[in-house]
Amino acid sequence: MPSREGELRSLLAVRSDPPFDLAAVDPRATPGLPPSVLLDGDPKGWSRSAVAAIGGSLAESQNKLYASAKVAADPRRVLLVLQAMDCGGKDGTIRTVAGALNPQGLRVVAFGPPTDVERRHHFLWRVAQAVPPAGAIGVFNRSHYEDVLAARVRGLVPERTWQRRYDEINEFEAGLVSGGVTLIKVMLHISADEQRERLLARLDDPAKRWKFDPADVDERARWADYQAAYADALARCSTPAAPWYVVPADRKWYRNWAVATLTRETLDGMALAYPSVQFDVPEQRRRLAEADETGAVPG
Repeated sequence: MPSREGELRSLLAVRSDPPFDLAAVDPRATPGLPPSVLLDGDPKGWSRSAVAAIGGSLAESQNKLYASAKVAADPRRVLLVLQAMDCGGKDGTIRTVAGALNPQGLRVVAFGPPTDVERRHHFLWRVAQAVPPAGAIGVFNRSHYEDVLAARVRGLVPERTWQRRYDEINEFEAGLVSGGVTLIKVMLHISADEQRERLLARLDDPAKRWKFDPADVDERARWADYQAAYADALARCSTPAAPWYVVPADRKWYRNWAVATLTRETLDGMALAYPSVQFDVPEQRRRLAEADETGAVPG
């Protein structure tokens, strides 16, 4: 795995210089992967082992984050935002990467079409309600970016409306960051060919057929429009405080390792530590011993 702090984040971050070009990102690429992995003949096995090892680090960082909020009123929290085309692997990524985390400090929210109540509010209203509390790690399966993706492509709002949303999103995310939220925004980038194979796999397998939505075929017909919308959202809403990362996602094993590594690098960069306690440890040991003696508690 990358040895230098933040190496994969640096490789996958969306930058404005040179101008970002989504079409130039190969969905089957494996940036940052140790060269030996593709040569050893079992990259999937390597990924499972590597992600499991990273999971231990994530769990330790999560524990420190939670403890700091609980004991020291540390306002920090982490929010992983996942966006992808249909069949892009959001659910699989969440199962793999979040599987090592303590559910007590984890908040996973999936955003579908807005409800009638949500439509009566600003498009960011429902998102603000779902931001994780201090000490927690949150995961968004889709997000506020649907309001400049699906809303744009399907013509659900006028162009003047979705055009101004980029600035509104940037302002909203800047406010989150200033309030202690560390954002990890990830686009899982798959190819049209890979999406076709995954859709066919759902049709072929009775155990997966329930996941197939005929509307996905309609959305696929708008592939080029979605790619253009994604390219604009990534370029216009990748900021120093809240950068976007594009993870090539045709290879599921690479996708899982890359997202786990991005998350680990981000948490490592937060310099988390267990909070200091506000009591005298030896004194509490003495009191515990006295309580046991007084109450005749078995040793």
